[in-house]
Amino acid sequence: MAGPLAGLKVIEMAGIGPGPFCGMMLADMGAEVVRITRVGDKVDPHDVLARNRRIVAMDLRAPGATEQVLALIAKADILIEGFRPGVMERLGLGPDVCLARQPSLIYGRMTGWGQYGPLSHSAGHDINYIALSGALYGVGPADRAPSPPLNLVGDFGGGAMMLAFGILAALHEAKQSGHGQVIDAAMTDGSALLSSMMYGMKAMGRWSNQRESNLLDGGVHYYGSFTCVDGKFISIGPIEPQFYATFRELLGIADDTDFDAQNTPAAWPALKEKLTHIFLTKTRDEWEAIFAGTDACVAPILDWDEAPQHPHNVARETFFELDEVVQPAPAPKFSRSGAQTPQRSEMVSFEDVAASWGLD
Repeated sequence: MAGPLAGLKVIEMAGIGPGPFCGMMLADMGAEVVRITRVGDKVDPHDVLARNRRIVAMDLRAPGATEQVLALIAKADILIEGFRPGVMERLGLGPDVCLARQPSLIYGRMTGWGQYGPLSHSAGHDINYIALSGALYGVGPADRAPSPPLNLVGDFGGGAMMLAFGILAALHEAKQSGHGQVIDAAMTDGSALLSSMMYGMKAMGRWSNQRESNLLDGGVHYYGSFTCVDGKFISIGPIEPQFYATFRELLGIADDTDFDAQNTPAAWPALKEKLTHIFLTKTRDEWEAIFAGTDACVAPILDWDEAPQHPHNVARETFFELDEVVQPAPAPKFSRSGAQTPQRSEMVSFEDVAASWGLD
């Protein structure tokens, strides 16, 4: 299948993390993504984020290089770049120049701090951006510093996915207006937006600044992770009363009246301690078998090797293998225009791309 974004031409200026992830998302859905990278860069077959690309190595400071890129931009629908503010302008490829060449171009800019603001020209990484937005503060145990949630919240959730959303929204608008525009995707903004529900709950008096004292941060006894006797882990989340009742029944604590105090904060620490001891009586796989297919909201915590082998993930083809690299498959799934079958990236010449895009 060609994918729902088939026909779109995307230029991706090589970068790390969120830029490539956004490019991968677009390419997975069928867009033709051409990455422009530095001379000397190689294609690593293990780089999952580089799949479905043609990659052109160019010295953008060489005479004529800017004009070559602008010739491609004149044929493109989207450009993605993740440099600090001002870098593309110094290369002669800023938004004004590119939009003059291609008025309907969607110019996606991916940064941590954004294109303006006191920190916009400062260096940083995912952890810094989600720290400033407030998202990091709520993650981790209460008795120590907040724990980095990998780089899922800033780089990929608040950054790449927000940029992809902005690009598609701008494409829709361009169909009506005929004009492109610039997308200023900042990870500080995006990760703050991901925290919207918590800000609403805080305003309603249902969320506090104290970690491990809230519904979704491990404060309640019925939403969290527990260690099993084999050293592996299980996750539980029976929030709704009917699910909580099913959980208690299958765990064998339906008659323990202490657990009637589901939403009594003072009881949470003692109930969590009880659950800790109970889950230590069986292996993770034994617990999984007890709760499988029920509404108890219990699931095993799988590692990177186990997740691709789980029957549910196998049935949904959540993972696939390309060049002996097991990796997540494109998502989401479509009823008609399914995602493109991922292929390895390849290094090509500028002339190859120019010819295929109709340039002499």
